[in-house]
Amino acid sequence: MIKNLVIVESPAKAKTIEGYLGKDFIVKSSFGHVRDLPKDNNAIDIAHGFKPTYVISSDKREVVAQLRKLAKEAEVVWLASDDDREGEAISWHLTEALNLNDSKTRRIVFREITKNAILNAISTPRGIDMDLVNAQQARRILDRLVGFELSPVLWKKIKTGLSAGRVQSVAVRLVVEREREIERHKAEATFRITANFDVEGRTLEAELPQKFKTEDEAQAFLQQCIGAAYTIENLEQKPLKRSPAPPFTTSTLQQEASRKLYFSVAQTMTVAQRLYEAGKISYMRTDSVNLSEEAIQGASNAIQNSFGEKYVKTRRFKTKSASAQEAHEAIRPTDFSQLTASSDRNEQRLYELIWKRAIASQMADAEIEKTTVTIGISTQPDQKLLATGEVIKFEGFLKVYIESKDDEEEGADEDVKGMLPPLRIGQSINLRQMLATQRYSRPPARYTEASLVKKLEEMGIGRPSTYAPTISTIQKRGYVEKDSREGKERNFQVLTLKGDNITTQTKTEITGAEKAKLFPTDTAMVVNDFLVEHFPNVIDYSFTARVEAEFDEIAQGTKEWENMLDQFYQKFHERIESSENVSRADVSGARELGTDPVTGKTIIAKLGRYGPYVQLGEENEETGEKPVYASLRKGQFIESLALEDALELFKLPRIVGVYEEKEMKAAIGRFGPYISHNSKFYSLPKTLDPLKVTAEEAVALIEAKRKADAEKVIKTFPENPDIQVLNGRYGPYIVAGKKNVKIPKGKEPSELTLQECIDLAEATPEKKTRGGFKKKADADKPAAAKKPAAKAKKATAKKATTAKKAAPKKKA
Repeated sequence: MIKNLVIVESPAKAKTIEGYLGKDFIVKSSFGHVRDLPKDNNAIDIAHGFKPTYVISSDKREVVAQLRKLAKEAEVVWLASDDDREGEAISWHLTEALNLNDSKTRRIVFREITKNAILNAISTPRGIDMDLVNAQQARRILDRLVGFELSPVLWKKIKTGLSAGRVQSVAVRLVVEREREIERHKAEATFRITANFDVEGRTLEAELPQKFKTEDEAQAFLQQCIGAAYTIENLEQKPLKRSPAPPFTTSTLQQEASRKLYFSVAQTMTVAQRLYEAGKISYMRTDSVNLSEEAIQGASNAIQNSFGEKYVKTRRFKTKSASAQEAHEAIRPTDFSQLTASSDRNEQRLYELIWKRAIASQMADAEIEKTTVTIGISTQPDQKLLATGEVIKFEGFLKVYIESKDDEEEGADEDVKGMLPPLRIGQSINLRQMLATQRYSRPPARYTEASLVKKLEEMGIGRPSTYAPTISTIQKRGYVEKDSREGKERNFQVLTLKGDNITTQTKTEITGAEKAKLFPTDTAMVVNDFLVEHFPNVIDYSFTARVEAEFDEIAQGTKEWENMLDQFYQKFHERIESSENVSRADVSGARELGTDPVTGKTIIAKLGRYGPYVQLGEENEETGEKPVYASLRKGQFIESLALEDALELFKLPRIVGVYEEKEMKAAIGRFGPYISHNSKFYSLPKTLDPLKVTAEEAVALIEAKRKADAEKVIKTFPENPDIQVLNGRYGPYIVAGKKNVKIPKGKEPSELTLQECIDLAEATPEKKTRGGFKKKADADKPAAAKKPAAKAKKATAKKATTAKKAAPKKKA
């Protein structure tokens, strides 16, 4: 007989908790959700109050069977899934799936995996909070209704395989609108005046607050400064205080890990999940900046021990968001005295970031003295140059942590300014040189994954558990690409006044370079415009935020979830039905660009099955003449493509040269630019342009690929081509059909016989798909990590087949 069965979500967590509870407790994992809505259109009975039907997921049947057996034997079953809506729903689904008896079932929650937290949870069990469960059910059902009814509309009107979602479509809209803002931006030039002075062997840098619009105005200003005397007219000293940022929430952790550690949003959540499960940090899905009294005490002690009493200043932060649950805590270390959390580099780096931010939040303000220097120009009494400097009088929290900023924020990358040389009012200073530098206005910055999360949070869209899955989904669906783009060269003018001479110099700079930014695809543009026009509610920012607020009301027990769904669905379904009248031609995004000057044929840009392309001419059935097609290049959009750009695209494919008596052709395909030769394809690196690549470069590319392929193959067997011994990134291995087989230690790969390879392959079990965190932990992983390509294709094909069948009106 088992005394106590504890069910948690992940095996890593189970291992940690079992160590705290002792021999009377068995801790098992449910691997996340065990039940979900079936994939057919009978999942939700709309006519009867949106009643959902749940089924045990196929990959969880074995897990459920084992848990059911253990639960029957146990005296008490403790449901210990996460302390949020998703976790509450998991506990409820377990109760249903395992047929648990209320009298022997206890629900326990904790926000960190430490011995104290676990024992406290065991001593204060509660029942399942059905308000939280209903809030999760409402979100799941609403998202299924939107996706299930709206996606087939997109398949019919735009392109098969597209998807729409309540939050994902809004996130895509933000990226599309930002791209159009950037497209519309016209860079305006101004001239910025800076001056370098020599003060007792040290440099003083100053700037004119006014900027000049033209080179002539800048030139005139410098001209008037020839022979001028410069005097310190005023020194203004102001004491300043800087306060630390609050400890991390989910979104601020994602932003700072992106800026400081260059982590993607999904990577941050995966690494944080591991730290949480190892008992090193508190729960990583939170929108609260609150710290428990125990945590504040722990931080204060650590600060006092490391830096001394004067560095301690306890603070209790309040979350601005009305929906935040103050009973929850910010993300913090479970033990502030612990500086090392893991031997894994990324886990340790993220832990240090969390530790520093939480510690800094309980430290004294930094005390700074800011000095502003006003410098008079004898020849222009109405113009003043300004210099500023800061001296840190007391470091306070700056001793531990300085917050980073995004590109678009004021003062981004601006650190504490340097010290000024000794100065006094009335002092004359000598000008070394004065520059008038041409500077261009910048368009709004493209979103990074983390800054898009920040924007969604500011707008009240999504919650801590949905940010990472949303960002992953919009990339997986092909609406948004995370990419780095090279900038373009641009000239700018620099006028230099030195002594009595003014010289003009033309310099170059690289502008528009992007690193790991989010770019919309043409598909995103077309789908977004279709949704904005025909489904304004689904994609409206304030409406989406209002729906989130209604989920919060359901969670607090102040709103009925069936009523909320009914109010949304009636209007939404009417829109779905009226969309039947929309002509496919109206939403294809097709654009006539003009006429080809050589053939006189019309050139059209449109969206096709494999992405955007341009078409020259129409099909002529009488003559059998076919149109000519060319794919758009990365960074080109249908809506802004010029005729000249399209004409360039038709120069591809082009014959680069002949090698081994076969033509080498440069072209752009579905996966980017490439060289084709003798029915084989060789991807062009970013450094080579398909329009300019030479025969020599193409041959070098072909030879390099052949060499790499030759080095990859260790041994083949002509009598069985399905079996090969290859060299992979982790060393030699055997490929037997679709199975990858390890080579035992001591076996020389080049000496393996065919029979030995077959025996090893047969001894290697087929890879089993294991139950995992579908809704939570796995939600934070990129799609590629979850589903092999072949399976993904199968699933898409199945979905498309389902869509073709007419869905009954009262089911979804």
